[in-house]
Amino acid sequence: MKDYTEGTEELKHRRAKKMMLWFGMVSLGMSFAGFTSAYIVSKNRRDWLQDLELPQAFYWSLIVIVLSSVTMHFAKKLVQKEQSGTGMALLCATFALGVLFIWFQFQGFVQMINDLGVNFTGKTSNIKGSFIYIIAVVHIAHVVAGLIALLVVIYNHFKQKYKNGKTLGIELAATFWHFIDFLWVYLFLFFYFVR
Repeated sequence: MKDYTEGTEELKHRRAKKMMLWFGMVSLGMSFAGFTSAYIVSKNRRDWLQDLELPQAFYWSLIVIVLSSVTMHFAKKLVQKEQSGTGMALLCATFALGVLFIWFQFQGFVQMINDLGVNFTGKTSNIKGSFIYIIAVVHIAHVVAGLIALLVVIYNHFKQKYKNGKTLGIELAATFWHFIDFLWVYLFLFFYFVR
């Protein structure tokens, strides 16, 4: 069995940061598992809308978030290889795709209100629609956290801090970004199939 107290201070620091991130992602995953469990339990309500379709903008946001995961993957690889220019371009592309994802999410809310007639609260609200709003907004908050992490990575990369194998910052940001991307794929498929 591996002893996690062995190694240099730098290795211990890297392991501790990665472990903290994983603990955070597991707890976030459990929160969303709680949301989706409550969604399933609420399906038994008489006022549950069986025929509520997901807004078209959510489909586009799915494509954008998957594409952002691809750009983040290659950005990390290029930064680790110290290919600064292309790495920076892909980091900026990932950031732009993250912003575009949020824009599509809000377009989805507009479509839910205007096209489907489902508001978050009020006379035209419904428990199913409210769950979709809440879960999507909480996920957007985590995408914003990912965007902030990306800005820090872009700044550090601009300052050429990811040299000589010291790429912990971008590794942590990439792991978190892939997590929130995977989380939206899961949520989208959940909403699509669990009606």
